[in-house]
Amino acid sequence: MKKIFNKEFAIGLSVIVAILILIFGIDYLKGINLFRPANYYVAYYDNVDELTVSSPVLINGYKVGQVREVNFNYKKPGKVEVVMALDKNLQLPEGTVADLGTTLLSGARIELTMGTGSAMIPTGGEVAAGIKGGLMSSVQDMMPAVTGVLPKVDSLLYNLNLLVADPALTASIQRLDGITDNLLSTTQGLSSTMNRQVPMLADNTVKITSSLDTIVGNLGQLSYQLKTLPIDATVDNVNQLTANLSQFSRQLNDKNSSLGLLTSDPELYNRITQVSADIDSLLVDIKKNPKRYISIKLL
Repeated sequence: MKKIFNKEFAIGLSVIVAILILIFGIDYLKGINLFRPANYYVAYYDNVDELTVSSPVLINGYKVGQVREVNFNYKKPGKVEVVMALDKNLQLPEGTVADLGTTLLSGARIELTMGTGSAMIPTGGEVAAGIKGGLMSSVQDMMPAVTGVLPKVDSLLYNLNLLVADPALTASIQRLDGITDNLLSTTQGLSSTMNRQVPMLADNTVKITSSLDTIVGNLGQLSYQLKTLPIDATVDNVNQLTANLSQFSRQLNDKNSSLGLLTSDPELYNRITQVSADIDSLLVDIKKNPKRYISIKLL
């Protein structure tokens, strides 16, 4: 009887030890150290996408704890309770915020932003929850724009394929090759022509230079002749002529002078006009009756 008890006891003890090893092993694989003392705090989130047990809790990028439990809170419908196990020596001041963020490689994590309050949040107390946008949220924000661009890119690629497959493009490229060959031939012809024209240009340059020297000499001679002209006498004559014209103009404008009377006295003008009319009548009468004025006697 004693032997049976000892055997059953050993089997039960082995099962219990195996269960304990399994539990501690699973927690160890999750990164949970049950023998390490910790302070527990609670935060409530509307959405804990990708947040799991053993997700890290960080302060300024340094791990200070991990998520111990993630439970749906039935007392607060729509809220998910997250229990955080932090280092025993870490105390959270009031105003601390537990921001839930995600990364592309490590998944979800909680980043603590330390508050500035003087009082401390008691162990087991609630920490304000927040959401911190990460790379994945940025990608999600970009998805609508990318989705709108994709049809345009598809249309662009389709049109590009049509353009590449168009025989006219191939013909144009072939024509461009022909044009390039023609340009090369033209360039070579121009180069050959320039090589032939350079001596001629040199001769023409010499001739042009000689002609310019002759022109410069003629201009120098002309300048000397202009310098020797009696400019002073000519200027004096022009001044004298100007003075005479000025005096003549004053006499025309002076009513007391003979010239002024001729231009300004209407009576003198009328008399001259009358005399002219009388002379004209006299000439007409002479033409009609010459015998009245001319007497011819024959011997």
